[in-house]
Amino acid sequence: MPAPRRGRALAALALLLTVSTAPALAARLPVREVAPPQSYEPADSLEGNFLAAYIAGASRDTAAAATYYREAVKGDPRNAELLERSFVALLADGSLPEAFRAAEKLTQRDGANGLAQLALGVQKIKAKQYGAARQNLQRGGKGAAADLTSTLLTAWSYAGAGDGKKALETINKLKGERYYNVFRDYHAGLIAALVGDKVEAERRLKSAYDSDRNTLRIVDAYGRFEAESGRPDLAVAAYQEFDNVLPRHPIVRDALDKLKAGKPLTPLINSAQEGAAEVLYGLGSAGTSQGDELPAVVYLRLALYLAPEHSLALLTLADTLERMKAPDRANEVFARMPASSPLKLNADIQIGLNLEQMGKGEEAITHLDQVAKTYPNDIDVISALGNVQRSRKKYAESAQTYTKAIDLIGDQPARNYWTLYYFRGTSYERAKEWPKAEADLKKALELVPTTQPNGRAQVLNYLAYSWVDQNQNIDEAFRMLKQAVDLQPRDGMIIDSLGWAYYRLGRWDDAVRELEKAIELKPGDPTINDHLGDAYWRAGRRLEGKFQWQHAKDLNPEPEDLAKIEAKLKDGLPELEKPAATADSQPAPQPEMPKGAPAPTEPPAMGTETKSGG
Repeated sequence: MPAPRRGRALAALALLLTVSTAPALAARLPVREVAPPQSYEPADSLEGNFLAAYIAGASRDTAAAATYYREAVKGDPRNAELLERSFVALLADGSLPEAFRAAEKLTQRDGANGLAQLALGVQKIKAKQYGAARQNLQRGGKGAAADLTSTLLTAWSYAGAGDGKKALETINKLKGERYYNVFRDYHAGLIAALVGDKVEAERRLKSAYDSDRNTLRIVDAYGRFEAESGRPDLAVAAYQEFDNVLPRHPIVRDALDKLKAGKPLTPLINSAQEGAAEVLYGLGSAGTSQGDELPAVVYLRLALYLAPEHSLALLTLADTLERMKAPDRANEVFARMPASSPLKLNADIQIGLNLEQMGKGEEAITHLDQVAKTYPNDIDVISALGNVQRSRKKYAESAQTYTKAIDLIGDQPARNYWTLYYFRGTSYERAKEWPKAEADLKKALELVPTTQPNGRAQVLNYLAYSWVDQNQNIDEAFRMLKQAVDLQPRDGMIIDSLGWAYYRLGRWDDAVRELEKAIELKPGDPTINDHLGDAYWRAGRRLEGKFQWQHAKDLNPEPEDLAKIEAKLKDGLPELEKPAATADSQPAPQPEMPKGAPAPTEPPAMGTETKSGG
């Protein structure tokens, strides 16, 4: 069998407060040093630096863009457009002192430059120059997003100056949709708590919490306020309710552990600087959810300028840099995670996974192995190590590692760990221990929640395809594959498996139809091309079959598959044998493709295995 494959705004203001609901990672590790970022050699001319900067910006390489724009401005310091591009690149790269100097120059030329005024306003808030900050914020750009940002930061500037009444009057100007009201009450409650108005803080935070109990930042702010106010039972209830819906978030588990141990919880916000950072973090978080990576990075960089240890801003920035294909820069940010943060272990695990993505697999294994030795009872660390071993095709080792993690589940709900059985099953299958693999895949199918349709589709596909490939349980496998297609009708690998099931049934035309669909969805996959070649050959379309085999050969298949493809190119397929399926099998009705399939929930860590191939 071939190797499995690995898969990896403001209108909805609730998103301004949301964060990833990653598995619980409450332990902590020392800060790990990472390699310095790549250095870039400036070009010899203004034109060369500008072109290099432009290309880097288009590639979302913020470090290179900042370097080359910096050099380009030196060559033409009076060019306003060049200065503005340099300013944005410096902001995105986190070179804040240089960015602020550029912002000063920009506002001298154009006082209405909204982003430059915002950056200078943030600089003034950091310096506790609250009146000057408000002047910058009032001179900024117009529009819903600018007004929202200016209003919130202005309110926090009044709070920093000790004028709680003016701060609340300012924030109460926010009116609009329901989520505007939630966001307004959330920040109003934080401001009231900071200036000592406990009654108003209780009212506003409770209002935000009653409106949205599934948003981490609201739950955390409300829970911490109630605990500090001498009502730990209400805090425990809030955190527990969240944990029941979205289990094992490290921040929630850390808060519950402290409350149950009688330890105090510190307020979410302890200064106007932290409050302003919370605004900017929310804007950045919303941008990442909408795919606006560069603006999101700018907001998050400014948030971290105000609050360098804002754990969620660090986590969100690093995640965004990962999506921008900059895992080395993401690791720099992950390494900044405070040792006291419940998210510290999450960051250290992600450093290891990013090392794997960077092609430093052995370094990743060494790093995660050390983490696992330091925290031998942490399921998430051990499963992350298993994921990297599996990615490196160390299948026997990864199966042993997953076993260690499964042994630690104990009395915890097994459904929360269905991916461990799935990943161990795929490892056993690749290690050619099929009975163990089959048992684990069946267990994963039993445990995977219906609320995770993508995960369920992948388990159905892997188990059913494995049966098809071994000419076992063909009828049951066929039904399972139809279910998988219903759940994920645009997944080319799953459709390939369905086509291969038709092939095993001897239904060549049906196989060709499904495999052609799969090719449209994943044209560069060698296994699907190989399968389509087989189906064409059996359907009497031999010239097309040889063409597909040649295409599959050119797509770098696994070595064992390459040998089979070359043999078929030379001699074709052998004479037909009777298919393993029942001769009476009638074509089942094709699944109706659901309209607007729900968004998938990916299994954690290294992504989703998809089984396909023959």
